[in-house]
Amino acid sequence: GNFGVAEKHFASVQKGTLSNLTARLAHAWTLLAGGDADRAIAELDKIKKANWSQFYQYYHRGLIADVAGKREVAEKALSKAFESRPRTLRIAEAYARHVSFMGDTRRAKRILKKHIGKSAGHPISLALLKDISAGKKQSLLITSPSEGLAEVFYAIGDALTGEDSTEVGLVYLRIALYLKPDFPLANIAIGEVFDKMEKYQRAIEIYDRVPRTSPIWNRVQIRKAYDLNSLEKTDEAKALLKRLAETTPGDPRAYDALGSILRSRQRYEESDRYYTRAIEMIGKPLPRHWTLYYARGVSRERLKNWPGAEADLKMALKLSPDQPLVLNYLGYSWVDQGVNLKRAMDLIRKAVKLKPNDGYFVDSLGWAHYRLGNFQKAVQHLEHSVELRPDDPVINDHLGDAYWRVKRFLEAKYQWSQALTLEPEPEDEVKIRQKLKSGLDSPKKRVVASAASDKNKVSDAQQAGAVKDVAVLGSKPAELKKAVEEATTGRTHIVREGETLWDIANEYLGDGNLFELIYRANRKVLETPDSIRRGQKLQIPPKP
Repeated sequence: GNFGVAEKHFASVQKGTLSNLTARLAHAWTLLAGGDADRAIAELDKIKKANWSQFYQYYHRGLIADVAGKREVAEKALSKAFESRPRTLRIAEAYARHVSFMGDTRRAKRILKKHIGKSAGHPISLALLKDISAGKKQSLLITSPSEGLAEVFYAIGDALTGEDSTEVGLVYLRIALYLKPDFPLANIAIGEVFDKMEKYQRAIEIYDRVPRTSPIWNRVQIRKAYDLNSLEKTDEAKALLKRLAETTPGDPRAYDALGSILRSRQRYEESDRYYTRAIEMIGKPLPRHWTLYYARGVSRERLKNWPGAEADLKMALKLSPDQPLVLNYLGYSWVDQGVNLKRAMDLIRKAVKLKPNDGYFVDSLGWAHYRLGNFQKAVQHLEHSVELRPDDPVINDHLGDAYWRVKRFLEAKYQWSQALTLEPEPEDEVKIRQKLKSGLDSPKKRVVASAASDKNKVSDAQQAGAVKDVAVLGSKPAELKKAVEEATTGRTHIVREGETLWDIANEYLGDGNLFELIYRANRKVLETPDSIRRGQKLQIPPKP
C-alpha cells in the first residue's frame, strides 16, 4: 500500500511503447491513490501514441474517472473504448456496470446484448445481463486504486502471453493476483500459460482456485477436463464432464468437450453420441455452431458413415462458408473417393488461399491433382506440403506416390520409407510396405524381375530396418567420400530389367537408403540415380 514509492518508480520508466504504456497507466492509478484525480487523468495523455494503445488509454481514463466520481468523464471515455472494441469482455462489463450504476438499466442491457451479439457470449457477460435484467443493483467494475493497478497488469499480462511473451506475461499476471487475490480471470490466464507450457497438473491446481460461485466456474471445469485428458486420465475427464453436464442442463459445452476429448482418443462412437447431444441442445444453428457439425462429421467419417459425415460437413460449410478446415476436409474426402472432383478442387483451392502455409491444405491440393492425373503439379504441391509438415506420414506417402508416377522411383521409395518412420495408421503401413516391394504400376513386372534370385526379395523386417535418412548420410561428406573412394573394380553388378539403385543397395549393402553410395561410386556412367538401365555394369562399394 505504499503508493508514494510506487508513484516515483512508475514516473521514472519511459522507454519503449509497452513499458511506457504500463508505467503511465500504473502511474496514473498511484496518483489517484494519492488523491490527485486530475493529474491521474492527465497522465494518460502522455502515453506514446499507437493504435493499439489508445484503447487502454480510454479504458483506464473511464475507470479512473469512475473511481474518482467524475461520471461524465467516465461515460465519454468508456463509450469510446467500447465503440472501438465491443467484443472485449472487460470493457463491455465496465461500461454496462457504469451505465447500470447510473440507473439506466435499459441501456446497460443494450450494451451487453451488443457485446454478446458480436462474440460467443462469455459466461461473465451473460451472468451480468441476467442480473441486470432481474433488477439487481450493480457495483462499478473497479472500486479502488489497487484494483485499478491489478487491472493494468492483468490486461497487459494476458495480452503478452497471447503473443508468446510467456515469461514476461506471467510476471504481470502474478502481480495482478498479488494486488487483487480474488481475481478469477487472472487465475485462468495463468492456468492457460501453464497449459501452453504443457504443465497440465500445475494448470489444474491454478484452475482449482476459481470459486464455484464464479460465472466462469463451468468453463474452468471444461479446461480441467482437457488437462486431465492430456495427463492420460481420459476416463476421469469424462466423469468430470458428465457431472458438469448434469448440473448445466441445456448447455451444450460439456457435451461438446466430451465429444472432442473422446475423438482425440479415437473413441469415435462415443464422440459421435456426445456431439449429437450437444447439437440437439442448440436449437436453430448459428454460424458459430459450425464447429459442432464439423467435429461430428470428422467422427462419422472415421466410423465410415460417409452419408452422415458428408451431411454434417455440408452443414458446417453452410454455417461458415470460409472455414478452411471445413473446406479442406470436405474437399479432400471427395477427392479421396474420386467424386465431385471439380467442386472438391474449388473447395481445396479456397482453403489454400485462406491458409497458404498450412501443410495439410497444400497436401489436399497436391493429392487432388494426383487423383486427376496431373502428376507434375501434384509433385510441386506435395513437395511444398512436406516442407511445411515433414513429420506427417500421410503427406510423405502421398509424395512417394507422386514421385513414382513421374518415374522418380528412388525418391518415391525413400519417401515411402520416410512415411514408415512416422508411425502411420496400421492399414496405411501395410499399403506402404507393399508399395516398397512392388511400386505402383505393375507388381507382376517386379515379380518377374525378382524371380532370378531370392536375394532380390526384401522382407518386411528388412524394410523396417531400412529407414536411415539419406539426408543424414549426405550431411557427412567426408564419410561419404571415403566410402566412395573405397569402391573396388573387383565387386560389380550387372543391372537387371526393372531394377533400381534402391534394389541393388538392398541386395549388397542391406539398406535401400544407401543407394547414394552406389550412385556416387558410378558417377561416370550414371547421370542421375534413376538413369540406370538393363545391362549396365556398376561398381559396388563396401558396406559402410
